[in-house]
Amino acid sequence: MTLLRVFIAVETPLPIRQAIFVQTESLRGALGDLVRWAPVENMHLTLKFIGDVSPANVELLSQMLTAETMGCAPFRMQIGGLGSFPTSRRARVIWVGIQAPAALASLQRGIQSAAARLGYEPETRPFSPHLTIGRVRQQVRA
Repeated sequence: MTLLRVFIAVETPLPIRQAIFVQTESLRGALGDLVRWAPVENMHLTLKFIGDVSPANVELLSQMLTAETMGCAPFRMQIGGLGSFPTSRRARVIWVGIQAPAALASLQRGIQSAAARLGYEPETRPFSPHLTIGRVRQQVRA
């Protein structure tokens, strides 16, 4: 059976992603191949990582998302700085932060709760809205 790697995300408008790409050009130049940089078309705001899911369960997730987001009003997000996970000294992920309005945090909690009702493990880490722009490589050979 084919499994699909699934996550629930907010798509960021292309002009925002392009602006982030331009603004981080010097960082990409300085770090080069030490980082696997995210293509502009892949930048998104993850609300819930699900993992490997069967096609049948993707349909259940889709129905859950439709129900959960039905009353969600549009909201604005602001870009809020540059950072890394887990720490700056042991960076594995390089990100651009999002200043989250209450509506975004509420949407994320609702999706987390609905996914848990379908049997998916809840995230134990606090929600930290961001766009991943790169992942630090394990080993780089000169």
